[in-house]
Amino acid sequence: MKRVIVDYKKLTNEILSLLVEKYPDGYGDDDIISFKNLKNETVEAVEVRTEDCIYLVKVSTRLANTMENFDEDEDDFDNSGETENIDIPEDNEEED
Repeated sequence: MKRVIVDYKKLTNEILSLLVEKYPDGYGDDDIISFKNLKNETVEAVEVRTEDCIYLVKVSTRLANTMENFDEDEDDFDNSGETENIDIPEDNEEED
C-alpha cells in the first residue's frame, strides 16, 4: 500500500473530508504517529486511509483550525494534489 505524507497547506478536499470524518471532534495525542523522515527529522502526523493509500497528514495548529472550519460546500482548498511520496518502514525502525 502506498504511503503519502501531506502537509496541511497541500490538503485536498478529499483528504480533509477523510480527516474530518475520522476525527469529528479533533485528534488527540493517542492519534498522533511520530517517525523520522528521509532528512532524519522527527515528523508528527495523523493517519487516514483509502482503499489504496495511507495518508500521513503532518500535525500542526493550523491543521486543527482547518479541520474545525472545514465546510464541505466550500471549495477553498488547493486541489493541486501535490504530495510527498516516501517509504516508511512498517516497524518504524531505522534502516541501515
